[in-house]
Amino acid sequence: MDADINFYFDPVCPFAWMTSKWVRQVQSQRDYTVDWRFISLRLINADVDYDAQFPPEYEAGHTAGLRLLRVAARARSEHGREAMAPLYAAFGAHIFDVAPAAEERRTETQVREVRGTREFVEPILAEAGLPLELADALDDESWDAEIRQETDEALSLTGKDVGTPIIHFEPPAGVAFFGPVISRLPREETAVELWDHVVGLARFPGFAELKRSLREQPQLAALGGDAETAGKQEDWHGGSRRLKK
Repeated sequence: MDADINFYFDPVCPFAWMTSKWVRQVQSQRDYTVDWRFISLRLINADVDYDAQFPPEYEAGHTAGLRLLRVAARARSEHGREAMAPLYAAFGAHIFDVAPAAEERRTETQVREVRGTREFVEPILAEAGLPLELADALDDESWDAEIRQETDEALSLTGKDVGTPIIHFEPPAGVAFFGPVISRLPREETAVELWDHVVGLARFPGFAELKRSLREQPQLAALGGDAETAGKQEDWHGGSRRLKK
């Protein structure tokens, strides 16, 4: 598939989800095509000691992400690449855009484990208009080779010391970056302006990295964002601000 953008996602990554929502905003205003591709945090960290390197719930979350990607890989094989946009949209909405129930008694590890089960996946498949039997792929490791191949493909574009998402602009010759990582969704009227700034950097062959480590969590309902913030589109006007010397 020849697309304007290759977007590599793990369905359990909140930053990938937030960026994907922004990409969809831009798609609705520009004539962009997106190929939604796979990158697995569990496979990236296959040789990592989770107990030593991550909070206790991360292994369960990353494992659930791999299980969901198996379902996505089978869906793509049997129903085409056009099935990926609605399936990823349904994954993300159910994982991140629903606040935990007040009576929820599950631990964070249990919440993340559930995301890799038929109980969680079958309603999502139905919502995306896909057969429920695709959930059989949750335990089917035969899909892991394909997922690993696309994970390796993504990392070959950026280097290995990155996370998700990875976006490849104007493939195959265009540049790829980890991110852009955003924690809030821009407003519809400024989404394209922000995007144009990013693409401008991406098109400059000498641009390598722009990063800061101080950042807030993505403002998503499942991560505790309040009613004022979770899902709110950020008021931003890039063209009207100037840095002072």
